[in-house]
Amino acid sequence: MIKERIQQLAQDIYTDVVGHRRHLHTHPELSFQEVQTSAYVSARLDELEIPYVRMADNGLVGLIKGTKPSDKVVALRADMDALPITEANDVPYKSQNFGVMHACGHDAHTSSLLGTAHILSQMKDQFGGTIKLIFQPAEEKLPGGANLMIQQGVLENPKPQAVIGQHVMPLIEAGKVGFRAGKYMASTDEIYVKVIGKGGHGAQPQQNVDPVIITAHILTALQQVISRFADPKNPSVLSFGKVIANGATNVIPNEVYLEGTFRTMDEKWRANAHIRMKKMAEGIAEAMGAKCEFNIMKGYPYLINEEKLTANVKGFAEQYLGKENVIDLDIWMAGEDFAYYSQVADSCFYRLGTRNEARGITSAVHTPTFDIEESALQHSTGLMAYIALKQLGN
Repeated sequence: MIKERIQQLAQDIYTDVVGHRRHLHTHPELSFQEVQTSAYVSARLDELEIPYVRMADNGLVGLIKGTKPSDKVVALRADMDALPITEANDVPYKSQNFGVMHACGHDAHTSSLLGTAHILSQMKDQFGGTIKLIFQPAEEKLPGGANLMIQQGVLENPKPQAVIGQHVMPLIEAGKVGFRAGKYMASTDEIYVKVIGKGGHGAQPQQNVDPVIITAHILTALQQVISRFADPKNPSVLSFGKVIANGATNVIPNEVYLEGTFRTMDEKWRANAHIRMKKMAEGIAEAMGAKCEFNIMKGYPYLINEEKLTANVKGFAEQYLGKENVIDLDIWMAGEDFAYYSQVADSCFYRLGTRNEARGITSAVHTPTFDIEESALQHSTGLMAYIALKQLGN
């Protein structure tokens, strides 16, 4: 039976996969800088005698072909980059690159896909079709490694009928996975605003054009773009997390600087909202005697899990892990550049549970204390191998 064979192999290589993860966690690299990470992955692929090509500088794309006749292709994706965070964990595999940390689990994704590659390379005589292994750089930084790899042909020659990715989820107990069909994660845009007025003494406001007050009006008014123009059935979020007004108790500054994010799950509304926000901010500033520079850096699109594929993959997960270990997820307003794959190919992006409350492994991603329950790596490697083979029709 394929399932039992995969489970045995996943158990046999578990220690190696943990070793991969700890090596990568100890030596994290930022987006577009994954030189040593890429070298480590390529060395492991060489050991497994898996052919690969380089793409988007540090990206790698490997192929595993089964010996049985089939022209079906499934792509499996893992991201490799880390975050500009200083690790606070006191563990043997703590980051040695100060200020850089695998705080989003990409070390787990990469080591897991290496483990899956190991399993599949040992089973080539038991399946037909091709597995495409996508080791992707720069998920955490625009324009996103997925976007670049697609432009360079990662989904061609051969063209996969499905693209599958997994991502750690510290809210889910280790041993479980989560799925959601349809719209799952939001588009992500970055907003940069400068409100330019005329500063001066705080005791003589009549001589100034106060950008602080004008900015307050803009911040309040922009929320009406969400509350009064967005369809309530379409989730939208507008948040500003950075406001700089570098004056003093009695000094009105010349300008105020803002940074924020806009997220939604509809591309038509997304474009409309961009126009409305810019027009509203600039209009308010002009009406109050100031100038507004409103810039939007368009980020990742929304992520959609193709309904039929996701139903199939969820069913395979239930077969492999047991139905009690597969849960349903709600929408998630975070962003992920896997969304680029989902916009051009049938895709499924699911969540891997990594939580262990007994060991205190509960911290959220993108925090200095994030870690994973490593036993999840045995489930992740085997499950992805099983999904791939079942999706190929084996």
